[in-house]
Amino acid sequence: MTERITSDQFSAADGVEDWRVRDDVASARFRTGSFAVGVALVQAIGSLADAANHHPDVDLRYPDVTVRLSTHEVGGLSERDIALARQISEAARELDAPADSD
Repeated sequence: MTERITSDQFSAADGVEDWRVRDDVASARFRTGSFAVGVALVQAIGSLADAANHHPDVDLRYPDVTVRLSTHEVGGLSERDIALARQISEAARELDAPADSD
């Protein structure tokens, strides 16, 4: 069974520096610079999410992609969110789409 973690536990995890937590939802915005890179990132996120059977909210708008993660079954964050956040950040780096630190 998936267990809920706190916002502090999420933020303290390695590899989630791109992500901010608010109201038990982790979010990150990646600057894609072009719509084509944004689409490629969304496709990568879709593949990662399907493989993990864990599906984030994704918002594609020129020139960025915003992703929101939470685990519905626990009503907040879980280790599943940490794992997927790390994978999404890695996919963004591979596409040269840095996280927006704002």
